[in-house]
Amino acid sequence: MTDLICIGAVAGAYGTRGEVRLKSFCAEPSDIAAYGPLLTEDGARSFDLSLGVQVKNGFAARLSGIRTRAEAEALRGLRLHVPRDRLPEPEEDEFYHVDLIGLTVVDTGGSPIGTVSAVVEQGGGELLEIALPGRAEAALVPFTRAMVPTVDLASGRIVADPPDGLLPDTDDG
Repeated sequence: MTDLICIGAVAGAYGTRGEVRLKSFCAEPSDIAAYGPLLTEDGARSFDLSLGVQVKNGFAARLSGIRTRAEAEALRGLRLHVPRDRLPEPEEDEFYHVDLIGLTVVDTGGSPIGTVSAVVEQGGGELLEIALPGRAEAALVPFTRAMVPTVDLASGRIVADPPDGLLPDTDDG
């Protein structure tokens, strides 16, 4: 687990006075303003945040120290983080994506499948991207109770029960 959690990203400039288009990764998008100041991933820069109007896929927002459109545009793609201790503890059966990445995935018999490399958000729910050993392609498994009955953060593993055919055949013969 990491001490910094990514809770948003700058999608580009908004207007001409240094505002940014901000994507929030919080369950309640406007909560991003409650966790400030926001930090760069390396912690080298810190920004106070004030949200403006809602825009497509986020908010218009002001980050402290950013005064011009060029400065705002230069932040495009910047991921914004907060220390874990500023965030609420997840409810039962809720997880921060960062805590899932790197976990070992096994099947219901305990055989290794791979490692979680990402959590992908789709309109219909979340998918676990699983890096498969010795394979270039990754597998996508819906992150549902039926497909992923067990997440054990303490032991660093996930038990997955995908239907036949969802994962590439790993047998050589």
